[in-house]
Amino acid sequence: MAIASFMVPLGSPAPDFTLPAVDGGTVSLKDLSDAPALLVMFLSNHCPYVRRVESALGEVIAEYQGKGLAAVAVCSNDVANYPDDGPEHLREQAKRAGFTFPYLVDESQEVAKAYRAACTPDFFLYDRDRRLAYRGEFDGARPSNDVPSDGSSLRAALDRVLAGEPVPEPHTPSLGCGIKWKPGNEPS
Repeated sequence: MAIASFMVPLGSPAPDFTLPAVDGGTVSLKDLSDAPALLVMFLSNHCPYVRRVESALGEVIAEYQGKGLAAVAVCSNDVANYPDDGPEHLREQAKRAGFTFPYLVDESQEVAKAYRAACTPDFFLYDRDRRLAYRGEFDGARPSNDVPSDGSSLRAALDRVLAGEPVPEPHTPSLGCGIKWKPGNEPS
């Protein structure tokens, strides 16, 4: 069953984080403070909604990193019950999809809760001041349709944020697999 984004209020500050990267080391919010825009994405390896857009996502993010975007992906899924989302499989996914951004592991699921992530994929785009400017879909591609995955919705938001402009609403919620919470860890 597909789950939609919670649609966190625009203007919300980016929650702090420090998480291990699947390729080693850690990444913190403060490490990304110089970029004019920050994209925090909640992804997973096993979800068909993510799989449907992952290659286009890798291309779009690489293009916009050249324009000043900082981006990170976070996997918060319960690896004990969803082993395909373990770090070794996330590394394989990053290679397969051409990800040029850090892929982080949120084992405690506290970062997903802080961001109010609901699904994979779930996108949170912040402006220079790290205030939420866009939360919504990557594009209209879904596992059940033939819509080309080109990142059109996220591209439009990225163009505006990098130009220092607000992203007008409405924002179409992202749709995907629900975050796989550890038993008893579901947000209230």
